[in-house]
Order: sequence, then C-alpha cells, then structure tokens
Amino acid sequence: MTIKPSKTQTSFLRRLLVAYLIDNDFNTVPKIIDATGMPRRTAQDTIKALHEIEVKIEQSARGEYRITDWGAVNKDWVKNNLRHVCEVLSYLNVEI
Repeated sequence: MTIKPSKTQTSFLRRLLVAYLIDNDFNTVPKIIDATGMPRRTAQDTIKALHEIEVKIEQSARGEYRITDWGAVNKDWVKNNLRHVCEVLSYLNVEI
C-alpha cells in the first residue's frame, strides 16, 4: 500500500529540492523548471518561501539566486536523499 504524501511533506521537500538545486548551479527559475518540470509559478513561489524553513537566499540583478545560509537544514541530507525527495515529488528525471 502506497501512502500519499501530505501537502506539508511535499511543500517541505519541494523547498529542500529547490534550495539544493540553487546551491548546485540550477540557480534561475528557468533552470529549476528545466531540471524538474515544475510550473514556473510553483518554482517562483517555492523560492519565495525558502525563508520559512530558515534558508537564506540572495538574488542578483540577472535573476540568479544564491544560498547564503542553510540555517538548520542539512544540505548533505538532501544530497544523500535526493532520489527519495524526487520520488515523493514525482520529479523522476532530476539529474544534478
């Protein structure tokens, strides 16, 4: 039996994934869309919501983002569990 992930879980994991992508040079909205297939608005809203999980980002004038502080988030956990994160989110073609 497969348990459907909650909205809380998918929202959290999506934020972790987007932060990880930004930290690995997928640092613009178009690059995030290309890597995941997520809608533009979802990518934009997720970036704006990163502060809610204490991940700090900066944006350059060219629309590039940079993680300045991961806060309490362990980016190594995201790296080590990237496959699981992508499976839960149904982003099965993400390659970094």
